[in-house]
Amino acid sequence: MNKAHISKIAEELNLTTNQVLATALLLDEGATVPFIARYRKEVTGSLDEVAIRVIRDRFTRLRELDKRREAILRSLTERGKLTDELKEEILQAESMTVLEDIYLPFRPKRCTRATIAKEKGLEPLADRIFAQDNIDPAAVAEAFVDSAKGVDSVEDALSGARDIIAERVNEDQKARAGIRELFASKGLFRTRVVSGKEEEGIKYKDYFDFEEPVSKAPSHRILAMRRGEKEGFLILRIAPPEDEALAILESLFVRGEGAASRQVRMAVHDSYKRLLSISMETEIRLAAKKRADEAAIRVFAENLRQLLLAPPLGQKNVLAIDPGFRTGCKVVCLDRQGKLIHTETIYLHQSEKGSSESAARIINLCERFKVEAIAIGNGTAGRETEAFIRKLDLPGEIQIVMVNESGASVYSASDTAREEFPDRDVTVRGSVSIGRRLMDPLSELVKIDPKSIGVGQYQHDVDQGALKRSLDDVVISCVNGVGVEVNTASKQLLMYVSGLGPQLAGNIVEYRNEHGPFRSRKELNKVSKLGPKAFEQAAGFLRIRDGENPLDASAVHPESYHLVDAIARDLGCSVPDLIQDEALRNRIDLTKYVTDRVGLPTLNDILKELAKPGRDPREKFEAFSFAEGIEKIEDVRPGMKLPGVVTNITAFGSFVDIGVHQDGLIHISQLSDSFVKNPNEVVKVHQKVTVTVLDVDLKRRRISLSLKKQSADKSFKER
Repeated sequence: MNKAHISKIAEELNLTTNQVLATALLLDEGATVPFIARYRKEVTGSLDEVAIRVIRDRFTRLRELDKRREAILRSLTERGKLTDELKEEILQAESMTVLEDIYLPFRPKRCTRATIAKEKGLEPLADRIFAQDNIDPAAVAEAFVDSAKGVDSVEDALSGARDIIAERVNEDQKARAGIRELFASKGLFRTRVVSGKEEEGIKYKDYFDFEEPVSKAPSHRILAMRRGEKEGFLILRIAPPEDEALAILESLFVRGEGAASRQVRMAVHDSYKRLLSISMETEIRLAAKKRADEAAIRVFAENLRQLLLAPPLGQKNVLAIDPGFRTGCKVVCLDRQGKLIHTETIYLHQSEKGSSESAARIINLCERFKVEAIAIGNGTAGRETEAFIRKLDLPGEIQIVMVNESGASVYSASDTAREEFPDRDVTVRGSVSIGRRLMDPLSELVKIDPKSIGVGQYQHDVDQGALKRSLDDVVISCVNGVGVEVNTASKQLLMYVSGLGPQLAGNIVEYRNEHGPFRSRKELNKVSKLGPKAFEQAAGFLRIRDGENPLDASAVHPESYHLVDAIARDLGCSVPDLIQDEALRNRIDLTKYVTDRVGLPTLNDILKELAKPGRDPREKFEAFSFAEGIEKIEDVRPGMKLPGVVTNITAFGSFVDIGVHQDGLIHISQLSDSFVKNPNEVVKVHQKVTVTVLDVDLKRRRISLSLKKQSADKSFKER
């Protein structure tokens, strides 16, 4: 373990070196972030998942820096170019940028104008001119004219010498640092439309003649400009004021106004225009892209977290409908465990007879399968189907809920769906997904690629590796935060449990299918290839309800069962008594059970679990209904106040489903001022809101909404 890295990270994050070291060791041993955060609080000083992930990611970057440093040192050693001074400089480099700047003059080069000039023997002339003594460069250059070497004139010699000086300027660390800072602080994004592409690229009209400081450009605009460039509609450049760039370089390299200095000035200008500006533009483009990616991924990840943690309806008998006009509505019935028990197709939108027959079929199915809730997909014909169902005289108290079906079609055609329902077509699988998504969004959504769920912005434009790592972190955090019922969970859900993965998740399902439900957590040790390490990581996040030990249904880790047994024994009661009797729990003196390995953080967690063992941390499900009679965009009018559900949050605003098959946009100007800094703190995905319609653009199918009462009211008065 690199002690320097430990100290550096501790200082950066304002943590103790012991906290960072302990976390790093646990990670290197294979412990997962959720496990460390939940069950190793005494070791890390109660670091949460966010802090642990930051430590993990920072270590990764520092190790990548070390790996590159070692490669550079090896290369320089092999080529006999490593000096003690250069080695020390390389060892002290604290970023990849600085490291590469140091290495640049020594990097093996392809054929450049400078290397050609050196091959012609012009480097001594370049040295004389660069010294800027009181010389006549033309007179000195005469000695270097040699047609045999390709130097046919004094100007040829001077030109070659300037090429050598230009390359030196480009490779100078101070020059690169100064120009890099100028690009970052005063660089401008400039875009213009590619001639002849005005009509085809109309969606990028805002960028046809656009300029914005690099330092202020938000993530979504950076990604939009880059996409427009990639698609061939925009020309994108980044540059600071050229006179300021040249002034920086001249201050570093030009001394005086003599003839030699004039040659150096010419070389400096050439270096900037031909080499340094291009190099820095590439760097800043990459840096801006990375910054934009990080912002977009951060919003996407938080959106996904909120969507995955949406309130579940719970274990109910559900009738799910994937609506359709011409092809009919695909209906499935699911039992309380989400098992498919019936499927059929009804045609309620094609004729009066079909509607009558469909009504009778729905009522019959509700009675036959004791349906407790009806889930209706919000796609084509969704609102019409909902209106139809709500008019029926359904038996009992049946909830009718519109379900966001984004990604259901992706799931229905996936390998996972084919594995679950090999004998069913995609329409049935899609309906099942809609129903299960109502029952437990987390369990169903983990089966779908997050990029297909319909949250985030420019997800296909950002770094895909970074996006996947971030989204995987979110899914793992959510799954383990909620906990998983091992006897009903799918393989896809189990594979995200701490310490498991596809292989062990599959083995658990196979064991369950062969031997029946697990009766205790201890029985997990019988699963093929599930060893002690995997058991330690996973056991606390797996739930077994109505098992042999009541603690198996809780988040208390099996390694702490002996503590609970000791507490019960000291109080003269059983573990079930502790769980059921608050008065008994209030008598517990936790300080009596503190040891070298177990402290108050873990003991307090245990006490909370005893009060509500296995409690679902998600909010309670609340039914929601769209406004009656507002079923298509043509029904929407400015001034209307409509109920809606937030479906997506981006850097420029939030999208809201108001039930018309076209989400409306609440622009950031119509949200609170704090949205720009913390968008997910103002509104959340799946949040129920009441919005005011500002404008409806039927031609472009756009709806403008507001959450600001004063702004909305003022807008209508101005109309």
